[in-house]
Amino acid sequence: MESEEVLKVVFPLLEGVDLASCMGVCKQWNDIAKDDFFWKCQCAKRWPSICKQPNPPIESYYKLYKSFHKRHQHKTLLPPRISFDDLEFFIDIWAENILLFSEVVPGSVLQSGFKCPPSGVSDLLKFHLEGSEYKMTFPVEPRFTIPSGQNQNVSVSVMVGRKDTNKVARIINKSMFDYIDRSSYRALAFEYLDISPGYPFLSGIRAWISLLFTEVGSEDVMDVFGIQMDFCDVANSKEEVLWLLDMLDWK
Repeated sequence: MESEEVLKVVFPLLEGVDLASCMGVCKQWNDIAKDDFFWKCQCAKRWPSICKQPNPPIESYYKLYKSFHKRHQHKTLLPPRISFDDLEFFIDIWAENILLFSEVVPGSVLQSGFKCPPSGVSDLLKFHLEGSEYKMTFPVEPRFTIPSGQNQNVSVSVMVGRKDTNKVARIINKSMFDYIDRSSYRALAFEYLDISPGYPFLSGIRAWISLLFTEVGSEDVMDVFGIQMDFCDVANSKEEVLWLLDMLDWK
């Protein structure tokens, strides 16, 4: 059996990456390996239903395999159209009808976070605050306290304003701190974001806000020293957060 016939027997048995490597050996191997029959064999291993048609759905089975055989790598985002310097966050926290906290927080402050956690913070919460995951935090001054067990009566609202366009969007609307993670000393609330109608396929994205606290006495009082906000469902970098905020339903 001549060498060309041997190659035509062997090539259909190879994996796609090996067949592609064979194309670089020499001109003869390249000419043989370009035969679309071999690439139809590769496509049949992955998408057998496509190969039931008499012809490939695009120009060739080789092009089909080359285009879709591996996952596309995460692409670098374009620079965001807004910056934290353009933003200010309006944060209000109530215990029933009593206003506990009400501040306008510049985006630059929320972005910079804690320089160092205060004394008395648990090791687990300190590890969380110092971790590499992107989060937006700021210290609460003056601190406020919440009696343990009454967190479900505490609610939060967050609006964000754009100084470059003089528009406002809602992030969280009177959500309750329904869950306390006592292992990391955080009380958590969330709200589904109002995304602009210009992005109709984006939905179900949550904004999370956490009260960071230490405990006073025998776990009877939560002493809140900081607030954290994140969009960890979908945004895990500064650039992703800014793109997400840009897509809110600004009014």
